[in-house]
Amino acid sequence: MDHVTLFRWVQRFTPLLIDAARPCRHAVGDRWFVDETYVKVAGVWWYVYRAVDQHGQVIDVFVSAHRDITSARRFFTTALAAHRAPAEVITDRAPALANVIEGLIPAVFHNTGQYENNRCEADHGRLKARLRPMRGLKTERTASVVVQGHAFVQNLRRGHDELGVVTAPVFRLATAFDELQLAI
Repeated sequence: MDHVTLFRWVQRFTPLLIDAARPCRHAVGDRWFVDETYVKVAGVWWYVYRAVDQHGQVIDVFVSAHRDITSARRFFTTALAAHRAPAEVITDRAPALANVIEGLIPAVFHNTGQYENNRCEADHGRLKARLRPMRGLKTERTASVVVQGHAFVQNLRRGHDELGVVTAPVFRLATAFDELQLAI
């Protein structure tokens, strides 16, 4: 089987698997660690906004060409539409994130302390380690699907879904995909 065929399957079926598993997700925590990192798409640096809760569950990801208020607002709007508002948001000192948090959820405690956002910063390393052998992404859609798929599989492996929880952690991913096969 050719690697291009597998890549096309990833592009086609990843969004379907994510939608099928959405009802099985655990509720997210009330502390969100939010940060942005960058990935190379067609030779240009793009930004990936990511939110992780205190349990390590990836809440949401968003790929954007810009690192500005508009992108941060779009990221937070989609994350808040899918989940309840957190009690605390921990970020670095990015002014765009601070502006959007103050505007969208003013009641939340915004923590920008030094070393507080290490949970999210360390989580970026797993994504970058996965993307490095892929030798780059060609389109924004590809980047979005691959980053969302990585977050989905990471949540499955960590047991943040009600899929495959009755099996040993070694077999959790295989069991989860067997259960998702019935949903698609």
